[in-house]
Amino acid sequence: MLLVNFYGKLAGLVIGAEMKRKMNRKRVVILCVILLMIAAPVAGFKIIQTIGRTKLQKEAVKGIQEMVVMNSNEDLTEQEKENWQAGWIKYQNKIYSYNKDILCFLFMGIDKDNEVEESLEGTNAGQADALFLVIMNPDTYTLSIVSINRNTMSDVRLYDENGTYLTTVKAQIAVQHGFGNGLKESCEYQVSAVRNLLYQIPIHGYCAINMDAVTDLTDIIGGIELTAIEDVKSAKQDETLGDDIVNRGEKVILDGRKAYSYVRYRNVDVIGSADLRLNRQQQFLGAFVKKLKEEMKEDITLPIKMYHAITSQMVTNITIDEAAYLSSIAMKYSFNTDQFYSLKGYTVQGEEFEEYYVDDAALYELILTLFYEVVER
Repeated sequence: MLLVNFYGKLAGLVIGAEMKRKMNRKRVVILCVILLMIAAPVAGFKIIQTIGRTKLQKEAVKGIQEMVVMNSNEDLTEQEKENWQAGWIKYQNKIYSYNKDILCFLFMGIDKDNEVEESLEGTNAGQADALFLVIMNPDTYTLSIVSINRNTMSDVRLYDENGTYLTTVKAQIAVQHGFGNGLKESCEYQVSAVRNLLYQIPIHGYCAINMDAVTDLTDIIGGIELTAIEDVKSAKQDETLGDDIVNRGEKVILDGRKAYSYVRYRNVDVIGSADLRLNRQQQFLGAFVKKLKEEMKEDITLPIKMYHAITSQMVTNITIDEAAYLSSIAMKYSFNTDQFYSLKGYTVQGEEFEEYYVDDAALYELILTLFYEVVER
C-alpha cells in the first residue's frame, strides 16, 4: 500500500512537472505571438521606409540628369578654367555647385472642394491657388519652404478641349493646373510651369489637394493655434460659423472649418489680395508643420494616417512608402520662420486680373541659396 502511494505521488509529481512545462511553453508561445504582433507593424513600417528611400534616391538622380544649368556670366581665372566642372556657376566671385542630396516637392492647393474627379480637357480642372515648394537638405538637416504667388506671371502652355497643345503665353502660373484632366496630367502641367520659372530645378514629387482637405488635416492634429494677421470671413456658406471667422490680432485656435476659411478667404476688392492670402497660407503652413512634428513624437505613423484620410481629395505621385520614409526623417529636420521664403516681386492690376512680376536677380540668388553649395577653393 505504501509502495502504491509512493508511485502515485511520484506519478503526480511527474505529471505536474510535465503540465507545468507545457504551461510554460504555452506562455512562451503566447508571449512570442504578442511580441510579434507588436513588432510586426514597426518592422513593416521600417521596410516601407527603406523602399521609399530607395525610390526617392532614384528619382533624385533622374531629376539632376534633366536639370538645365543656370547661366554663369562672370569671367573665370586661369586656375578656375583648369579645375572647372560641368554644372558649376560663378556668381559674385564665388563658385557654386548643385547640391545633389536635396529633395524637393511641390504642394498645390486646388480651388475645388470635395473629392477629386476627372475633368474634361479645357480649363475646368481647377487653379492652383496655393503653391509651396518644400526643400529638404540632408546635409544641414533643414527644411525650407518657398511660397509662390498664384498670380506670378510665367510661361503657361495652352491646350484645346482635346488636350492638343496650342501655344505658350505669359499668364498667372496658377491657371496652368486648369489645362488638363484634373488628375495626373494637370499636376504634371503645373510642375512643368514651376520648373520653367525656377531654372528647371529638379522636383522629386508633387501633391495636389482640393482645398477642403485642409479641414480634415487640421482636425487630425487637433487644430492650429496662431495670431490672425488679417480679418477673415467665412469662405463657404456655414451658418454655424457666421460671417466673421477671426479678426486681425486675435489669438485663436483654428479647427478644420475655420482653418479652411483662413487659407481660402480672399477679398478680391482689395489690390494685392492674393499677396495677403499667401501670407496667411504661409503662416498657417508654418504652424501646421510645427504642430505636426509635436504630434509625431507621440505617433510616428501620423502622416500615413493623414495620407489615407485625404486620399479621395488628393492627387500625388508620392507613394505611401515614400511618405513613410519622408515622415521618419522629417523629425530630424529643423524648421522655423526664417526658413520660409517668398519669390520677391511686385503686384500690378492687369486688364482683368492681378499680375505678379518676380524680381529676376532676387530669384537667381534664392536658387543659389537653397539648391547650391559653395565650392571650397
